This record gives sequence, C-alpha cells and structure tokens, in this order.
Amino acid sequence: MPIVSKYSNERVEKIIQDLLDVLVKEEATPDLALMCLGNAVTNVVSQVPESKRVAVVENFTQALKKSV
Repeated sequence: MPIVSKYSNERVEKIIQDLLDVLVKEEATPDLALMCLGNAVTNVVSQVPESKRVAVVENFTQALKKSV
C-alpha cells in the first residue's frame, strides 16, 4: 500500500529544489552539504515533542536508508 502524504508532491519538490539551490549557490562540497543538512535535521527534530523524538529519528533513519 503506497504511503499517502498530507503534502503535495509539488510543494515537497519545490522545497527540496530550494534547499539544493542554496547548496549549489554556496558551492557546498558533499561533506559540507551533509553537515548543513544534518544540522538542519537536528534543528527540526528539536522542535518535536521530546516524548516523540526517538520515534521520529528512527522513522527518518529508516526512510533515509531505504532511499539510498
């Protein structure tokens, strides 16, 4: 069964493209890009209620592993 998102593909793709555009503009190397994105993920996770953070991180990690 496919996963149904509450966000449109168009919105998700636009945000991804905006993030990638900044990394290109800054001429970020892969390691710098990953460091910046990792820090951004940490910032987002810190906004999740503490009681749900472990589950959110585990789900994110699993999704990342499946995508590569």
